[in-house]
Amino acid sequence: MMKKINWGTGIVIAFVLFIGFILYFVIKTTTDSNYEYDLVAKDYYKDELEYQQRIDKLNNAKKLETNINVDRVEKGITVNFPTNFSSEKIKGTIYLYRPSDKILDVIIPISLKNSHSQFISDEVLISGRWDLKIEWNVSDETYLFQHSINY
Repeated sequence: MMKKINWGTGIVIAFVLFIGFILYFVIKTTTDSNYEYDLVAKDYYKDELEYQQRIDKLNNAKKLETNINVDRVEKGITVNFPTNFSSEKIKGTIYLYRPSDKILDVIIPISLKNSHSQFISDEVLISGRWDLKIEWNVSDETYLFQHSINY
């Protein structure tokens, strides 16, 4: 003969099933390599301490008549710098961060030769999201440009 399940037994069964689901989910996410992500920046704590400097550089860039422009072209991307500065005086670094994999991060020095644009080849960029950070200076004034692109 079959015994009926009362409401107390039903609650216990529901709790056991819920706890089992949570344990399954935790074990799956901690052991599955598809859920592994790196930090965007290796020294994120040090970067956060320099946050005010970053804000000042961003504000300097906002005050410009024209800021950096990033264009996607056939075989890569082109970074166009403001033309109101001499291209020889523009110095700095282009950082390409891949949020999903720090091994793909790239640091490129700014190299402008009689032009206000720098080409970044698609050999460096694989498809997906990239965070572009350009720190550049002209005559003791430092600027920062940040942009995300889906390549």
